[in-house]
Amino acid sequence: MSRGVMLMSGGIDSPVALHYMLRQGHDMIAVHMDNRPFTDDSPLEKVVDHLRALESSHGRKVPLYVLPHGPTQITLMRNTDRHVGCVMCRRFMWRSAERIAERERATFLVTGEALGQVASQTLSNMRSATAAVQMPIVRPLIGFDKQEIEGVAKQIGTYRISTRPGLCCQAVPDRPATRTSLVQILQEEERLDVDDIVDECVRRAVVL
Repeated sequence: MSRGVMLMSGGIDSPVALHYMLRQGHDMIAVHMDNRPFTDDSPLEKVVDHLRALESSHGRKVPLYVLPHGPTQITLMRNTDRHVGCVMCRRFMWRSAERIAERERATFLVTGEALGQVASQTLSNMRSATAAVQMPIVRPLIGFDKQEIEGVAKQIGTYRISTRPGLCCQAVPDRPATRTSLVQILQEEERLDVDDIVDECVRRAVVL
């Protein structure tokens, strides 16, 4: 089977998506974008516990890269339109994950996105976000509704971990755009040194 890189949050969706990839026999590497100071320690703690649970049930190791995403968020908040902040954030997450994939000789990226669940997961926003990378992106949960995902999470033992108390990301704008165009996003990125931001984030990656 091929090797992929899974974007892991502390939420309900990503461990379920990872479960399906491991069940299919793929060799997976996890990447967690650490949003501190816009969140607390709980998302990373949840990711570590998610991986322990899935490694135990599937009998295979999943290496974890932790990348500092907080400085990127600060740069975006200072220099770009806050309404498109979620899409901008996702573009940098995808770029960082793709860099790790190249380092690990992975051939695809994976996410727990399900269509329309949050602002960054509308069809136009997913298109704007994923246009930042060249690797194919697998979305095992794209057609699931929230109840279906929660049901699987309970079956595989990750639901209780995901729903432990914790601070949600404080970088989310008050009124996030639900419909963006790639032209609009590229205009925002002209204000940034994109390569420098990604280089610094990946340079500071830690493997747990």
